[in-house]
Amino acid sequence: MPNTDQDRQLMLRTIGVESLDDLIQVIPAQVRYPRLDLPEPLTEMELMAELRSMAEENTDAEHFSYFLGAGSYHHHVPAAVSQLLLRSELYTAYTPYQPEISQGTLQAAFEFQSMICSLMGMEVSNASMYDGATAMAEAALMAVAATRRDKVVVSGRVHPQYMSVLNSYMSSRGVKVVASSVGCRDGMVVEDDLAALLASDSACCIVQQPDFLGGVRDLSRLADRTHEVGALFIISADPISLGMLKSPGEWGADIAVGEGQGLGAPMSYGGPYLGLLATRERLVRLMPGRLVGEAYDHRGRRGFVLTLQAREQHIRREKATSNICTSEQLLATGAAIYLALLGPGGLRQVAKLCYDKAHHAASRIASVDGYQIVDAGPFFNEFVVHCPLPPAEVNQLLLEDKIVGGYDLSGFGPGFEDCMLLCATETNTATQIDALVGALAKAAATTGGTR
Repeated sequence: MPNTDQDRQLMLRTIGVESLDDLIQVIPAQVRYPRLDLPEPLTEMELMAELRSMAEENTDAEHFSYFLGAGSYHHHVPAAVSQLLLRSELYTAYTPYQPEISQGTLQAAFEFQSMICSLMGMEVSNASMYDGATAMAEAALMAVAATRRDKVVVSGRVHPQYMSVLNSYMSSRGVKVVASSVGCRDGMVVEDDLAALLASDSACCIVQQPDFLGGVRDLSRLADRTHEVGALFIISADPISLGMLKSPGEWGADIAVGEGQGLGAPMSYGGPYLGLLATRERLVRLMPGRLVGEAYDHRGRRGFVLTLQAREQHIRREKATSNICTSEQLLATGAAIYLALLGPGGLRQVAKLCYDKAHHAASRIASVDGYQIVDAGPFFNEFVVHCPLPPAEVNQLLLEDKIVGGYDLSGFGPGFEDCMLLCATETNTATQIDALVGALAKAAATTGGTR
């Protein structure tokens, strides 16, 4: 501690005691100076060996075949992404409020924003947000502010954890959330008519594309209906899927959000992740978070600055557009590096690999006795499988073959009790898919086939 003896004596006299012992008299003597029961000290080599041994006990995507998605995805991260992020100029959480000494950081954010606008088909993007769930909730708040209405309509096919965050946000603002119900009947996903829930008091309609169950839908009619009642249309998109699917802007979205973890970030035990938020220019003053703009000095030289700062909480406090709009600048820079490395053609190739491998896996699984692909409509890289025994039991059996199975949908809604959500990405090999199919067949055999 930096305090000198004189400092300590002054503090003790100020609070009216003579010594440290006098200060802690209220603490029983038997617990005043506890001894920690620690093992004998280790050398650095011994410690690292023990930690490596502990780490090897984890079930991870590097040692197991991995077919779990549901919002966090195992994609290949080029080595250059991590290598460049480790540079000291980038490896910081510093907020660049002084543009004259932050041009590199600001330019990295500006390039990220430009790429997200191109990806989402939007005109303005912020410099990132906390994660996909909070980005969706912040977009709903934008819609409430823009329309001055207090009802949010959301598809029941939105990620349930995103739905939970949305409800938490809206409950503190007195905004009503109305969600369509989703169930599974006769091997098909059935959802209430979302368009019918829209009315003149609706601030927005929120959908996910691809949705939580992996489905890809034509959103044209829903976009038209949303705008007919004067509400904003919000799409939460998987950015990898945009390598081959229509962008939110092409579907007529007013605000586009998403989880950017797949753009060069590892799964990292659930975080930190990267929130994406882009919108139409007319809504820019309602957009939360940091916004980096391009400017020119009196000599015509290009520079980068934080713009529209009067919206932000460090200036306007309770009048800010948002008070929970953490920027994930490091991961946003990683996403910009990832997108720059791949380019449009590379992203298209990654998306096509995800699509092709998921459809190959689905067709193989559909041929296994006891399993059924639920809702055989268009999907990207996730699909629902009805199992002959509870998904938790299936997944436990898969682990014995070093396979991480799908997301257990038992609690998602009526009819999903024996369903799991499986995912395939560009990282899954044909050999891994063959092993998955074989392990599923073996699991079904333990029940004698369909129950």
